[in-house]
Amino acid sequence: MNLNATLFAQTIVFIVLALFTMKLVWPFLIGAIDERRKKIADGLAAADKGSASLKDAEVRIRQLETDARAKAQEILAQADKRHAAVVEEAKAAAKVEADRLIAGAKAEIDSEMQRAKDTLREQVAALAVAGAEKILRREVNAQAHADLLGQLRQELR
Repeated sequence: MNLNATLFAQTIVFIVLALFTMKLVWPFLIGAIDERRKKIADGLAAADKGSASLKDAEVRIRQLETDARAKAQEILAQADKRHAAVVEEAKAAAKVEADRLIAGAKAEIDSEMQRAKDTLREQVAALAVAGAEKILRREVNAQAHADLLGQLRQELR
């Protein structure tokens, strides 16, 4: 066997195989590689977009947290104001109620004092009549002298 013929035959087979590969196999491989490259590029773009979206979401979360804290502080301040207002209202209501009770008690005391004075006047009048009766040593008719006792009561007032 001739080495040149073998080398020549192998070269022709190699060229035919290379042409066959370039025409029929190579486009499928390039298509698969291009499709894979496109998927990788799309994945990287989606990852970049997701990263940017994550950063935006973190910024929004920080803003929401800040807004929520401010709102909570505002609510607490309003609650404190409302608490102070309720306490002041309760104090005012208690003061009004205390004044009303004191006025009622004073009115009741005045009423009791007037009744006590009236009772005392009646007792003084009865004692005066009893004293006059003893002085005169005779019995005074209470019915006959009711006008006299009424006048005496009026004078004592």
